[in-house]
Amino acid sequence: MRPVCVLGLGLIGGSVLKAATRAGWEAFGASHEPVTDPRVEPTVTAALARAARSDALVVVAVPLPAVDDVLREVAAHAPDCLLTDVVSVKQPVADAVAKRLPNARYAGGHPMAGKSASGWDAAEESLFDGAAWVVTTDEDVPRDAWRAAAELALACGAEVVPTTTREHDAAVARISHLPHILAAVLASTGADGGSLALSLAAGSFRDGTRVMTTRPELVLAMCEGNRGPLLAAVDEALGRLGAARGALASTGGLAATVRAGHDGRQQLEDLRGADREEFPIDLTDPEAFETLRDLGTAGGRLLRLEGDTAIGALPA
Repeated sequence: MRPVCVLGLGLIGGSVLKAATRAGWEAFGASHEPVTDPRVEPTVTAALARAARSDALVVVAVPLPAVDDVLREVAAHAPDCLLTDVVSVKQPVADAVAKRLPNARYAGGHPMAGKSASGWDAAEESLFDGAAWVVTTDEDVPRDAWRAAAELALACGAEVVPTTTREHDAAVARISHLPHILAAVLASTGADGGSLALSLAAGSFRDGTRVMTTRPELVLAMCEGNRGPLLAAVDEALGRLGAARGALASTGGLAATVRAGHDGRQQLEDLRGADREEFPIDLTDPEAFETLRDLGTAGGRLLRLEGDTAIGALPA
């Protein structure tokens, strides 16, 4: 197993290091925040020097605004190492890699797991168990980088979702970044109702605003970094809210809005509860990436790697 060097040891990066260690990998890293752990090198430079010596997979695990600075250090100290990341937006990271390390063997990654707490102390080795972990499968992604990133995701307990950079950013705008914006609006609207309203807040309000306990700078980095796709998702949500307002004002009815929402949630439950059919994908096939992308588009996941064969699963 290739060693793994994690740069940034907050909730996600720290969980990657802990999960990789659990899986038996040699895992080490560095953080600009103080972390006391024998696996943590004193500086990013020291961690990258060790990565270069051991031919480690380097994992960039810092918020988007810090990515460029970290890549500058990777370029200086470990430019030949395989590279991946766990940042929540993919196109800006890919652009930064192309700028700082144009010859890098890089595959983008994004584990779809987290919680509102942050930092090394909140990190858990089990955070990714059963979670989706995107590994970008664009045509220009080197196969060895893709495989290394996929192996890491699987070792951490996740299931791999292969998709393109563009499709990833469009999807997470809908199911991750838009919910943060809506939660912000809901939380502030509720608070404007005063102490009485907040004293009556129960499950629906708590669930709908849970992500607003996340540090604002992390939410801003994630959402503002995906501006284009998020704008499209916000426009669609505003259209639906406008239709709901129009119906409420004219007829007093909200049936179309509520039923569409109920159906949307049911689709999620059906997808999660469906039986899965496994099938092999020959990774030596020149069209393997196309097959992998089709798997991700259809809601499927990659469960394991067996030599040059990937075992995928689709909802039945």
